[in-house]
Amino acid sequence: MFIIGFIIFLFYVYFLVWNIFYSNKKQREENNYAGKSDEMDSDGMGNFTRFPDK
Repeated sequence: MFIIGFIIFLFYVYFLVWNIFYSNKKQREENNYAGKSDEMDSDGMGNFTRFPDK
């Protein structure tokens, strides 16, 4: 009984750790704003808050 419970627990821990790393990787891919400051308004205030390029 304890052996079967331990095996189920190991599966649970394995998939829990896998899910954490997978979700973290997916979130970094979706929220990669590096180099996209002109394409996306990251602050949500529109273009009037930016300095002119002059």
